[in-house]
Amino acid sequence: MVTEFGWFYIGGMTVLFLFWAYGIVSFVLDLKNVIIPKTRQYIRGRRRLKEEKKEEEEREERERQLY
Repeated sequence: MVTEFGWFYIGGMTVLFLFWAYGIVSFVLDLKNVIIPKTRQYIRGRRRLKEEKKEEEEREERERQLY
């Protein structure tokens, strides 16, 4: 038979488990909805800047060759 303290312990552990599970789910959803999209956006931006810089250098090189 479970004592009063045992019920209190089981209830407390259940509440702590729910907060723990909620934290994990929130973290996963933040990764999926915030962190991963922003990381992808950052990487796309870096690639775009690198491509623009390369195109600018090629354009300047062609201009130098023309003169």
